[in-house]
Amino acid sequence: MIYKVIGLMSGSSLDGLDVVFTELQEISGKWNYEIGYAACLDYDEKWIQKLTHAIGLPSIDYQLLHTEYGRFIGRKINEFIDDNKLHHQVSIISSHGHTTFHMPEKKMTHQLGDGAAIAAETRLPVVSDLRSMDIAFGGQGAPIVPLGEKLLFSSYNYFLNIGGIANISINKEDELIAYDVCAANRVLNMLAGEKNLAYDDGGKISAQGKIHADLLEKLNSLEYYKQPYPKSLANSFGTDIIYPLLKSFSIHIEDALCTYTEHICTQIKNSLLPFKEDIVQKLFITGGGAFNTFLVERLQKNLEEVNFEIFIPGSDVVQYKEALIMALLGVLRWREQYTVLASVTGASRNSIGGALWLGTEA
Repeated sequence: MIYKVIGLMSGSSLDGLDVVFTELQEISGKWNYEIGYAACLDYDEKWIQKLTHAIGLPSIDYQLLHTEYGRFIGRKINEFIDDNKLHHQVSIISSHGHTTFHMPEKKMTHQLGDGAAIAAETRLPVVSDLRSMDIAFGGQGAPIVPLGEKLLFSSYNYFLNIGGIANISINKEDELIAYDVCAANRVLNMLAGEKNLAYDDGGKISAQGKIHADLLEKLNSLEYYKQPYPKSLANSFGTDIIYPLLKSFSIHIEDALCTYTEHICTQIKNSLLPFKEDIVQKLFITGGGAFNTFLVERLQKNLEEVNFEIFIPGSDVVQYKEALIMALLGVLRWREQYTVLASVTGASRNSIGGALWLGTEA
């Protein structure tokens, strides 16, 4: 059977709402995909501010924003369907939402974007709230993409996504390991914002700076990096811990960007060190960070120490892999198959995650 699905992802870097229309097909246990249309729908300043400050809202205002953002997503999907003439073609919408609170130690996570509101706007079946079931079973609820990587890109064993948070997946024969490595683009973008830029295009500003040794040592000594996996990060790790630490050093923005870029590369290298082999292995990289030329160059230099080389797929997969995998997770939920693996998150069992909202008429 072919499933025609819209997948959506809003990352912590706040660069926009990624939307993918894809055709997914499973034949004898092997999944295939084809991306038909994709777009990154930029947030205007109003929505950037709303999403940035959501966690500080009173409870009633937060709930109202949850509904408002769901309606916003629904309207954007309708526009996407209109623009690409996809009427009567979409069978399921699968929306990750925008993560605000993420506290697995207290068995709680929340993503803005009410699935019922999306279903009401689009009049289509919607899957949302993809992490909560795993959290309820004691898991980290993150990373959420490794099962999708295993099913859609089975010829690769090592995956790195450099988004607002950098996370890594290792697909070994006997188990699937994945965890959040460090804050990434969310912090780099905050630093670039001090120069009135949305991001450091190609890492050009970072390349002009110098590594500040004392700052790099402080960053690398943070307690999170000593913890064993499975583990995950909330957006607040970058905004409330990393960014203030960077600002505690009176250095130029160029040097702060250069140093933090090196920190990202160091932590990725350290994550792969236990998997070093005599042969060179490939690391499949996606996410906005894959377009950061300076970061990629520094990362490849670091990875030489652990016998890995970088592979960057086509730009559609680089930019929209997470939205594509959200589409697949929605289909798996529809089929009542596992969407999250306990070996990845540390939960007490594998689970079928996602709330289903039927916006269609009976």
